[in-house]
Amino acid sequence: MNNNLAMKIENLEKSFGKGESEVSVIKDANFSLNKGEFVALVAPSGAGKTTLLMMLGCVLEPTSGKITIGNEVVYDNRWLVKDDRELRRKKIGFIFQAHYLIPFLNVEENITLLPYQNREKEEVVKPRVREIMEYLDMTDKMHNMPSELSGGQNQRIAIARALANNPDIILADEPTAALDKERAISVVKMLKKITREHNVTIIMVTHDDRLLPYCDKVLTIKDKKIDIKENEDDII
Repeated sequence: MNNNLAMKIENLEKSFGKGESEVSVIKDANFSLNKGEFVALVAPSGAGKTTLLMMLGCVLEPTSGKITIGNEVVYDNRWLVKDDRELRRKKIGFIFQAHYLIPFLNVEENITLLPYQNREKEEVVKPRVREIMEYLDMTDKMHNMPSELSGGQNQRIAIARALANNPDIILADEPTAALDKERAISVVKMLKKITREHNVTIIMVTHDDRLLPYCDKVLTIKDKKIDIKENEDDII
């Protein structure tokens, strides 16, 4: 048993359609990620980045292969978990290009929504959320509405929401695309700090080569195949 394993992917494949209209997107993907790693996922548009990310997030069912999260096999040519929604709620956090905060809920309500859906108790959730907000230097915004915050602040709240259920893995789909260079680098530095201090694995889709030096590993998709390399230019 590898207690440092965050995710292991074996022979993962995804195709759409059948017969003559079948289109293969991902072929024979094999890689492992450890806890506390910050991983970039880069590929040209249309190469299958979102498809791969949605399979890793247990949102999209693969055509075949095996997915292990921690030491639990969750997919082996079929889902092995009774409720994939519960799996996502408890083990996986999501950050998107747009923050997708619920506009009629305040910051605290947006962040606590998922833990409460997981039936966690208020006396457990509230201290955790306050700790996360202190970590992100946003405690003074707890009762603000999303419309009262800047784009960068809303993205921080989206990060807090992804952390609120203590996930093993966070999947970030171009989280800095709507930010300028300075704010983008600030967010990426924050994500890297989170991987180190919270021992969570983050996989970030990005088109911005300036952000790659902050990542531990780089996943690429070329000709439907996955390649993973240690980042020699990694900024500690």
